[in-house]
Amino acid sequence: MDFRLTEEQDALVRMVREFADREVRPVAAENDRKARFPADLVRRMGELGLMGIEVDVEYGGSGLDPVSYVLAMEEISAACASTGVIMSVNNSLVCDPLVKFASEEQKKRFLVPLASGEKLGCFMLSEPEAGTDAAAQRTTAVRDGDHYVVNGTKNWITNGPQADYGILFTMTDKSKAHKGITAFIVDMNAPGVRRGPKDDKLGIRASHSCQVFFEEHRVPVEQRLGEEGQGFKIAMATLDCGR
Repeated sequence: MDFRLTEEQDALVRMVREFADREVRPVAAENDRKARFPADLVRRMGELGLMGIEVDVEYGGSGLDPVSYVLAMEEISAACASTGVIMSVNNSLVCDPLVKFASEEQKKRFLVPLASGEKLGCFMLSEPEAGTDAAAQRTTAVRDGDHYVVNGTKNWITNGPQADYGILFTMTDKSKAHKGITAFIVDMNAPGVRRGPKDDKLGIRASHSCQVFFEEHRVPVEQRLGEEGQGFKIAMATLDCGR
């Protein structure tokens, strides 16, 4: 087995390392001390194709392989762990489930701007009393005509304060436990979505997280990700890939 990098991978490492050394590393310490979100760097990573590395070019990404993604992540994270976290959430926890489970219409509407870096995403699974134990969550989504009405709270949502869209996991049928979980693509600026203040963290402070509250938030049926009851499968597949 040949473990040498391909020419394309070598070129990617050089490009990302140069960007990280020139633009990311010089501001990393100050951004961390001031808990300052690096919006300009996130925009630049989008321009460089780093916010949807494994997403096909037709959907706004770079169309590269998993090894290339890891190589790019190593270079960014070596310069600034916070910036690496922001990048990894958008790639692994947002773009990846959209690639695997979104409809063609959803990909065009949501994946393209997320993978291109035009928009930023977050992943909303954890709750005050439920982490990756998804079956214990209390956020609910009740079908009402061509919408679902969502109520509940999500905790520690990385990218939450700045995200434009989020992948949300809710309980649509409590009697089915984990088989009653359904996923949605949520507009974070829509009515009924409220964000708490950013969490005060000990480290990686330029990567922001917060609570997200859903209060009678109406999600159109066409923004359901996958089928009703498929949310647990989507969540576990996404986390497995990210890990």
